[in-house]
Amino acid sequence: MPSQVTNYKCPACTGPLHFDSKSGQMACEYCGSVFSVQEIEALYEGKNEQAENAFNAAQAAQSAQAANDGDVQDGMDVDWDLSSAGSAWGAEGEGLRAYNCPSCGAELICDETTAATSCPYCANPTIVPGQFSGTLMPDLIVPFKLDKEAAKAALREHFKGKKLLPRAFSSENHLDEVKGVYVPFWLFDADCDADMSFNASRVRSWSDRNYRYTETRYYRLYRSGSVSFANVPVDGSMKMPDELMESLEPFNTARAVPFKKAYLSGYLADRYDVGASDSVGRANERVRQSTIQAFSKTTGGYTGVTSTGSNIRLHNARAKYALLPVWILNTSWNGKNYQFAMNGQTGKFVGDLPTDKGAYWKYRLLYGGIVAAIAFGVQMLIQLM
Repeated sequence: MPSQVTNYKCPACTGPLHFDSKSGQMACEYCGSVFSVQEIEALYEGKNEQAENAFNAAQAAQSAQAANDGDVQDGMDVDWDLSSAGSAWGAEGEGLRAYNCPSCGAELICDETTAATSCPYCANPTIVPGQFSGTLMPDLIVPFKLDKEAAKAALREHFKGKKLLPRAFSSENHLDEVKGVYVPFWLFDADCDADMSFNASRVRSWSDRNYRYTETRYYRLYRSGSVSFANVPVDGSMKMPDELMESLEPFNTARAVPFKKAYLSGYLADRYDVGASDSVGRANERVRQSTIQAFSKTTGGYTGVTSTGSNIRLHNARAKYALLPVWILNTSWNGKNYQFAMNGQTGKFVGDLPTDKGAYWKYRLLYGGIVAAIAFGVQMLIQLM
């Protein structure tokens, strides 16, 4: 990489700038001045242009090869264009620092002003900083809209109404870590043509003075049509389970903006370890399931409908590389670590909670006693009739 380092400083007092999720602007921690991301990027554009041009020229061939590792077929007629997913970092990579967790292997990147003292995934306090060298630069980023206090408030709200939650957990536990992390995603776009077949049935019942009749008719349904998909997300991090990230959806990717490293100020960014070509299979499955669901909605009026076959063909299929905002909260209790996650854009919150075994059996015995009492009362009433 070029030797020039870009460190965002306040034009008013030269203090460090960070991206403020509430205002969507760059804020100075010392004098309180605020600037738009566009203003700061324009200020530094001249400084970065020379380094960016040199670096882009050197990395162009390597990036093209890395983004075109191959196409994956998944039972559909599809040829994904991965060549535009990500680009060379250029000057945007300057001033970034890489952190490696020796416990879980997480690789994180952030700007020079961010202090990463522990891993947001496994809460290991030993994170070793090193020189950044980058894979691909994201095409898009969805900036954080909710701050750390909103994440803490969401955790407290998550505790409410949980009758089986141990009281000590919510009253005595402490948060070990609350970190904002940009999680890598591959966003897939495609136009889809599909032909599908379904087995369906209709049931009709009637009765006369002597008998009750049931008539079942069976049908073979065929559907053909087109549907388009935009920004189908596939998690590019092995540390974040697909089920967890999908439970945080949807992200409003229509609000994504072109990537600028200024958005990383004050946050961590997970470096992808699942490439675009390795994510195609997951994208194909999500597109296939969504297509079947969309076509199934056109088969109303039947008692039961079952899909029996599909022929799905994708064209104009392409991918983009994006970073999506997630707050990760780690808390410990009784020697065990509990992890929660919040969508940093919408506030959707997920995470498992411990169960008070004593309260569990108490409610179960109480419920069983109520059911037994009702059954006994019904039986006594029948005997008296």
